[in-house]
Amino acid sequence: MSDEIHVPLEGYKLRSDDAMRASAQGVLDTLLKRRSIRDFSDKPVSRELIETCIRAAGTAPSGANHQPWHFVAISNPDIKGKIRIAAEAEEAEFYGGRASEEWLDALAPLGTDASKPFLETAPWLIAVFAQRRGGEASGQDKKNYYVTESVGLATGMLITALHSAGLGTLTHTPAPMGFLTEICERPKTEKPFVLMVVGHPADGCTVPAHALIKKDLSEFSTFKE
Repeated sequence: MSDEIHVPLEGYKLRSDDAMRASAQGVLDTLLKRRSIRDFSDKPVSRELIETCIRAAGTAPSGANHQPWHFVAISNPDIKGKIRIAAEAEEAEFYGGRASEEWLDALAPLGTDASKPFLETAPWLIAVFAQRRGGEASGQDKKNYYVTESVGLATGMLITALHSAGLGTLTHTPAPMGFLTEICERPKTEKPFVLMVVGHPADGCTVPAHALIKKDLSEFSTFKE
């Protein structure tokens, strides 16, 4: 029998169907405008704004409430430069032979290559790490559960918060990403999950036309009523 203390749920109130539909539609309308971008402005973004978005990400649900994530927010030009050098080295191998032809064909409409100048241009990089061990409180050394699922949820909430704030993002995943562990000075018990590029879109920023095409609801959902 658990002796866990429970407290009353707060923050929820019964709303009308119309109010709920309007709220949900507002979220959808906001996210329909979200696009991954690769042309960033160097216009500064305040640390306070980045902190707020990371706080939002940290509210994500997680296995046993262990919150198995760590976010390293980087604006230091020297560190961004080191990350770019390391990332481009991995990307050069990827485009130079590591990737299959099928994978390269899938990437072709994006027009991407091994050059990643946005890693230095964008004012912020946020490296997201998944923690194999931790616990519900700092300093603990317990096994974490559902790590990938938990960090994925937190990353999705981070993207939503950043976009809602009016910032552009790119989820950058050079493979492998082990260099982030060393550059960001994180322990080996953490695994790099994604490198988020964050900032304002550059003037004249464009996105691939095919990225505007999203599957219809009927193609990715099933309702059992």
